[in-house]
Amino acid sequence: MYQWRKFEFFEEKYGGKIPEDVTGEIKCCSSGRGKVVIGSSDGSVCFLDRGIKFDSGFQAHSSSVLFLQHLKQRNFLVTVGEDEQISPQQSGMCLKVFDLDKSQEESTSSSAPECIGILRIFTNQFPEAKITSFLVLEEVPPILLIAIGLDNGCIYFVKGDIARERITRFKLQVDGVSEKRQTPITGLGFRLDGLSLLLFAVTPDSVNSFAMQAQPPRLQTLDHIGSGVNAVTMSDRSELIVGRPEAVYFYEVDGRGPCWAFEGEKKLMGWFRGYLLCVIADPKTGTNVFNVYDLRNRLIAYSLVVDKVSNMLCEWGNVILITVDKSLLCVAEKDMESKLDMLFKKNLYTVAINLVQSQHADAAATANVMRKYGDHLYGKQDYDEAMSQYINTIGHLEPSFVIQKFLDAQRIYNLTNYLEKLHEKGLASKDHTTLLLNCYTKLKDVEKLNTFIRKEDGIGELKFDVETAIRVCRAANYHEHAMYVAKKAVKHEWYLKILLEDLGNYDEALQYISSLEPSQAGVTIKDYGKILIEHKPKEAIDILMRLCTEQGTSNGVYLSMLPSPVDFINVFVQHPHSLMEFLERYAEIVKDSPAQAEINNTLLELYLSKDLNFPSISLSENGLDQNFTDQSVAMSKTDSGKRKIADSNDKDCVERQQKGLELLKMGWPSDQEQPLYDVDLAIILCEMNSFKEGLLYLYEKMKLYKEVIACYMQNHDHEGLIACCKKLGDSGKGGDPSLWADLLKYFGEIGEDCTKEVKEVLTYIERDDILPPIIVLQTLAKNPCLTLSVIKDYIARKLEQESKIIEEDRRAVEKYQETTKNMRKEIEDLRTNARIFQLSKCTACTFTLDIPAVHFMCMHSFHQRCLGDNETECPECAPEYRSVVEMKRSLEQNSKDQALFFQQVKSSKDGFSVIAEYFGKGIISKTSD
Repeated sequence: MYQWRKFEFFEEKYGGKIPEDVTGEIKCCSSGRGKVVIGSSDGSVCFLDRGIKFDSGFQAHSSSVLFLQHLKQRNFLVTVGEDEQISPQQSGMCLKVFDLDKSQEESTSSSAPECIGILRIFTNQFPEAKITSFLVLEEVPPILLIAIGLDNGCIYFVKGDIARERITRFKLQVDGVSEKRQTPITGLGFRLDGLSLLLFAVTPDSVNSFAMQAQPPRLQTLDHIGSGVNAVTMSDRSELIVGRPEAVYFYEVDGRGPCWAFEGEKKLMGWFRGYLLCVIADPKTGTNVFNVYDLRNRLIAYSLVVDKVSNMLCEWGNVILITVDKSLLCVAEKDMESKLDMLFKKNLYTVAINLVQSQHADAAATANVMRKYGDHLYGKQDYDEAMSQYINTIGHLEPSFVIQKFLDAQRIYNLTNYLEKLHEKGLASKDHTTLLLNCYTKLKDVEKLNTFIRKEDGIGELKFDVETAIRVCRAANYHEHAMYVAKKAVKHEWYLKILLEDLGNYDEALQYISSLEPSQAGVTIKDYGKILIEHKPKEAIDILMRLCTEQGTSNGVYLSMLPSPVDFINVFVQHPHSLMEFLERYAEIVKDSPAQAEINNTLLELYLSKDLNFPSISLSENGLDQNFTDQSVAMSKTDSGKRKIADSNDKDCVERQQKGLELLKMGWPSDQEQPLYDVDLAIILCEMNSFKEGLLYLYEKMKLYKEVIACYMQNHDHEGLIACCKKLGDSGKGGDPSLWADLLKYFGEIGEDCTKEVKEVLTYIERDDILPPIIVLQTLAKNPCLTLSVIKDYIARKLEQESKIIEEDRRAVEKYQETTKNMRKEIEDLRTNARIFQLSKCTACTFTLDIPAVHFMCMHSFHQRCLGDNETECPECAPEYRSVVEMKRSLEQNSKDQALFFQQVKSSKDGFSVIAEYFGKGIISKTSD
């Protein structure tokens, strides 16, 4: 034990004499609640404050205070002392409980705390003996359990609420006590384990325990060697500590535990913050030594030669020693920083580490000690041990500090170890992962690389940056490891990147994509579909078809929720044939896709493009890799190959254009107003690729008849022009007759002999009366190749028709003039001549007309009673008159509707006749300001 190191982890804070207010011999002491309590031989109790100054005092007993204890939970003081005897047969030894929060006024000027309970210790049932030990346990308030040890081996117990005198008293006897030999109780200790209460009782010959929860309490002898008075204490873990001259023994519930060979008689023992306190009589020097033992770290934290110590207690974070001569010494523990500085100066780093760990210092402080120890070992070139210390600092020390020290190639193993631990604790950054993997690859340590990457196979998440690990493994050509990490971390894009770009394993890539969830498969194929289409077009298209169609039928997913083929068009760049195949297969299966218009637009572009082929690599090689001497042969072969390819391309173009025309027709059913494609785009494609059939179909569907005949005019297809006008110019079938006028204009400006065609056109113009003869003459006069004989018959017929029309109009004018003349004459007669009414019957009731009667100018007569209140108009003529007035009002209203007027003018074959009719009805003849 003398090999234990001694340190100055404690220091004397202050000391001196106890104040003179404390009179008499000090018999007992207690601490708690920020004060030191001293019991004296004169029966007084004094309180000392933090500065060891007298605070207060009172007379507790009349004679002497033998034991006292200041309770922790309640501010109670329990004392045992001598008072005056009531009778010679009854002992004056009393137990008192004082409530220090209450005071009672006495006859003196000083105030004493209220004594809430007094109990005579010795009675007939509890014979008198010398008290050797005393202990109070605070149970659930207000219950106290008081144990009083006697020199005859008995222990008296008082349990209950002493203030209300609700107590229970019983006694226990330690075995081995006889009348011949008295064995005193030298020490007591309570151990509370949940609901289990244990009492340790020590005698000079034994160590015993009582299980207090049993009835009666069960005695167990733990050891057959005991100790003297004041050599018993309890640790903070409720272990019983017994000091003997040869050693210090620890006791648990079931018996003796560890022992420590501290030689010398143990005068006093105590426990303070994990330290064992001992006042030992040194047999060699004959002096008393106060030692503070750190049992966990096996060192003496403090040692001091002292006088004869009567009491030892702990308060205010200090250890307080009271000597027989009423001197007092306070010893305080130094702060952690001071203790560590002391150890660092002596290079005692292991002791420093053990110290901070045993005193439960924060992790940062512990890591700081380990860092300094690591620096010390690194300076001694003990790199392995230094690294073991640095590893313990992970989480508190910046990793770059350690990494910088071990970057040398000779210490790469240590660096690898540190980086591995960094990853295990989940504190590694991307740079740390890169560095560790580079270490593995530099050491070519495939086994460790496997362990690092695969050690958590199937358990939790990877404890490193996944993308960094994949990049490093790829760069070092460890593709399998990179693929494993990517697959474990569900990084599909990296897994496929390695398969396709590094390994060229297209089949496995296709299988992997097929195994993914539809949403994930869709994302990956958007990224890597170009490579797959280039090398495995059929298989890639199959996957796309499953994504866009099959899952909808198997899982009942709505079609609108499936990926659209349009989303994957970009993967077919430079592979138009594959794109065309994919869209055709999709359109064949899905008839009502939400993206049908986009699909048809793309297919039209593919169908109508003249050339979908890109320059062939083989042809380029044939043209460039031949020797100069065989150049002519190569050129002839190349020309032959080009002709064959051109023929094939022409055939393919025709087939595609035929598909395009079918798509144009199928995409615009007759029962729909709008097609399932972009009409403007379709027209542009047809024009760009000179696809006449498609262009004509679109113009016809859009009723752009003039554009239709314009196409024929550009090609000078006269037969087609006339056939088109026959089809599209029939107004009875919804056609536009004005097409014949455009056709006549075309022939009039063509500048060549087209007599046959003009005569046929004139037939339809004459039939539908499309143009006046004068316009026909002016139009055809522009063509110098046409003679008057072309239109001679047409003009003759038109003149004859016009003559008939003129004659009919002349007769109608004469008729209207005669009618107008008669009406004016009738009006004049009404104005100037009298009217004779000769009707003898009422027009309404047909009875004989009598007075009073009413006669109207229209020659109708009525009884006044038959007219009622309406005597201003003839009931017979009023409806006709109203209809005429209403018609006139309607005509006047229509004269204000300009849109209706111009529509009638435009839709009429003879617009002038419409204008003349408006004037004839007097609708627009009136003028107003």
